[in-house]
Amino acid sequence: MVLDFEQIIDSYKTDVSNIEQSSASILDCANKIIIRSRNILNTFKKCILKNDFKETDDEIHFFKDTKQIPLIPLIYYSEIRSFELQFPKVNRKTQEKFVGTKMRKLNRFFTHNLDFVQYVDNGLTHFDLQFYTRNFLDFYHITSSDFYFQDPEFTTPRDMLLGKVKANKMLVQYLQERLEQPKNGHINSHHNGANKSLKWTASKTGLTELIYALHCNRVINNGNVEIKEIVASLQKVIQFDLGDFYKIYSEIKSRKISRTKFLDDLSAGLITQMNNSEE
Repeated sequence: MVLDFEQIIDSYKTDVSNIEQSSASILDCANKIIIRSRNILNTFKKCILKNDFKETDDEIHFFKDTKQIPLIPLIYYSEIRSFELQFPKVNRKTQEKFVGTKMRKLNRFFTHNLDFVQYVDNGLTHFDLQFYTRNFLDFYHITSSDFYFQDPEFTTPRDMLLGKVKANKMLVQYLQERLEQPKNGHINSHHNGANKSLKWTASKTGLTELIYALHCNRVINNGNVEIKEIVASLQKVIQFDLGDFYKIYSEIKSRKISRTKFLDDLSAGLITQMNNSEE
């Protein structure tokens, strides 16, 4: 049996989006998403223990990509809930000091895990077998001491660390915005506003074509930007996890027919719209 979690993931993403838009406070939002994320991870675990993976590549994809979709919000909102519960209610200087202490802790985390952070940021894959399968737990010990959702039958040496790296990057932005909006209990602009209405509904390959076209034509920051930065920014705006875009790009290059099918369709659609509007 091939494990397919696409429908579950789509439902989860919709639920998270609705919670973020409708929650009265950040704590209310965090509590609801934590519960929803744990439920999804429990569902994943039951399916895997019952059926497991047929191929090693499937296992790597699950722990590196699929599991991260509910895991990252679980870690992120667990950290936010802890932060907000302890956040000083009065005195601006005390609040700034509290945020500064948290920022220094995050900096130590990134410094301590510098090699792995670079591995992730550079889209490397040569250690994926050791990092994202359960066969190497005795050789690559789990580095995170924090408990979110760890189980030797449902955890690899680095899937939890991967989630923490990505969640902590989001947390840095949250803390920066928190200082600008120190009044406790309000969901910051990262989780509110017009961006929540924008969702990518086409394919991963289509988005990858678009991103690489933007990058190679140097239309963002005059080309002075790395492609991973474009990916990270767009993923936040359109609420879409692109996954291993380097691998997707490699697959696009190996196409036998049009290697720019999505861009060709965009162009054709625009021309058709222009022609119709002139009639």
